Amino acid sequence: MLWLDGVPLADALPLDRGLEFGDGLFETIAVADGRARLLARHLARLAAGCARLGIAAPPAATLAAELEAAARRPGTGLLKLIVTRGAGGSGYGADPAAPARRWLAALPARARPAAWARDGVAVRLLETRLAEQPLLAGLKHLNRLEQVLARRELDGHPALQEGLLRDVRGRLVCGTMSNVFAVIDNRLVTPALERAGVAGVMRAALIEAWRAAGVAVTERDLEPAELDGASELFLTNALIGVWPVRALGARVLAPGRYAREGQAWAGGF
Repeated sequence: MLWLDGVPLADALPLDRGLEFGDGLFETIAVADGRARLLARHLARLAAGCARLGIAAPPAATLAAELEAAARRPGTGLLKLIVTRGAGGSGYGADPAAPARRWLAALPARARPAAWARDGVAVRLLETRLAEQPLLAGLKHLNRLEQVLARRELDGHPALQEGLLRDVRGRLVCGTMSNVFAVIDNRLVTPALERAGVAGVMRAALIEAWRAAGVAVTERDLEPAELDGASELFLTNALIGVWPVRALGARVLAPGRYAREGQAWAGGF
């Protein structure tokens, strides 16, 4: 028997492993003019995540058709697609024959001030640390409690738009919802994501664009102290595009060449 908020549900309704164990992945896709942006990259990341977790991914053509149809719904600004391993049992072991489940929501875009993209945002280093797990690193899996806890550190600080996260050894990884780029000694750098963090589709698209334009982008371990010498710092994700950082704690920065270049490319993806 299963109850929801004290109300009994059908005996045959099984729990979903995404709810039970976070056994699944998700994609949050920006929609503009009825088009799901960076769709091929989102689907490729989802397929790679399913392969790594051993989840039978829904056919890409099916997902693409459903996402494209949802994107055309009036008022849609973003799509959230969740794929789970499906029905669960009472233990961690999964039934290899159980079909995956997909959940899709078409939602309005979240309103954010234009000044954040134009003038930049204020951020600070957070105390919440990210665990190292190479088997999950890079994936946009459903286990997001670290980010939930980290985001709570920003409660009561309306002047801050984002927080930066370190791993358990103190290395910079990402923001609570974003990837990070810095310009250090005139070199474009972004934290390596082999042990923790999400490999964002906007991050990947921008790295590819810069390298195609002959700009070296280094993915490496990045110590927070190195940001003291950064001439530029900016954040990326599929929904926000590129946000320059105007303040890191007490340090004041200004939008620079790479943030503006990234914004120009992000608008056309």
